[in-house]
Amino acid sequence: MRTPLTVVLAAGLLIAEAVCVPSLRAQASAPVPSTSHGTSNDARSGPPAIPRTPWGDPDLQGVWSSDDEAGVPFERPMGQRKPKLGGTELEALLEEREHRRVDTTAALFGLTGGGPVHWFENWGHKSARTSIVVDPVDGRVPPLTPDAEKRQARRPNPMGSFGAGPFNRPEDFSLYDRCITRGLPAVMFPAIYNNNTRIVQSPGYVALTYEMIHETRVIPLDGRPFLSSRLRGYLGDARARWEDDALVVETRHFSDKTNYRGAAAGLHLVERFRRTHRGLRYEVRVEDPETFTRPWTAALNLTRGRGLYEYACHEGNYAMRNMLSAARAAEAGKRNAR
Repeated sequence: MRTPLTVVLAAGLLIAEAVCVPSLRAQASAPVPSTSHGTSNDARSGPPAIPRTPWGDPDLQGVWSSDDEAGVPFERPMGQRKPKLGGTELEALLEEREHRRVDTTAALFGLTGGGPVHWFENWGHKSARTSIVVDPVDGRVPPLTPDAEKRQARRPNPMGSFGAGPFNRPEDFSLYDRCITRGLPAVMFPAIYNNNTRIVQSPGYVALTYEMIHETRVIPLDGRPFLSSRLRGYLGDARARWEDDALVVETRHFSDKTNYRGAAAGLHLVERFRRTHRGLRYEVRVEDPETFTRPWTAALNLTRGRGLYEYACHEGNYAMRNMLSAARAAEAGKRNAR
């Protein structure tokens, strides 16, 4: 059972900067004052002004959810050529997704730890998009390089708990299984629940808190250089900047313990966050010439979320311990059968 988040992880950042940031809810709901006078009807009917922080940056603050995109496949199905559907094609697509959800529900609820229906808070959301990947135009992740295919083949259990083992020690599980990190950019993409990201801004910094695995990235905006490539982390080393009204976050120097679709230490990400009339547009460009045959881009349309809950992963991580004990029991059973 989830309990309300009691500590705002980015509070220290804002206190250290000695900046009083108004309530996120107040900023989200307060009208934006007009700075023009005597404008025509055509001008007034244009796109709304982008809200701004007291220090003038575009205001992206608040909790943003990817639930609306939860039914969209990451890669476009083979044979589907359109990035977005409408009319009878959309109706058929949504019906097909609903059938898949029903099948998934039956499978999950038949498994230990499948969880009650209310866990799956994004079910029922509808999107006309046919893939999260938007570039290449076919909506599919480019192939791995030959060297990357060899690296993947050498990994002992790249699928973690979703693979066939062996399960001899905690390190045989993925970082996600071990409640360490979902990794980047995977943490942004919708899962079965906890699909929220909180953005907090202060002069010179932006903080991104992810609901699942409860991680916070505190990213400088002051133009400082990247750290030495000898210093690497699960979430890499990030630097942010503004390009017009878009927040651009560049991340490099990932740990070789990470594994995003085969990419590790050579992974280079460029993320963009931009206000839209409906919410927030998120795009990420993925580059790693040692892993992918070309760069590629994925995108999400984020809407206002309802808040964050504590993701108490370590406290409830019985699955890993049980899988290790089950593997030992299976080995004992084989020995006794001899």
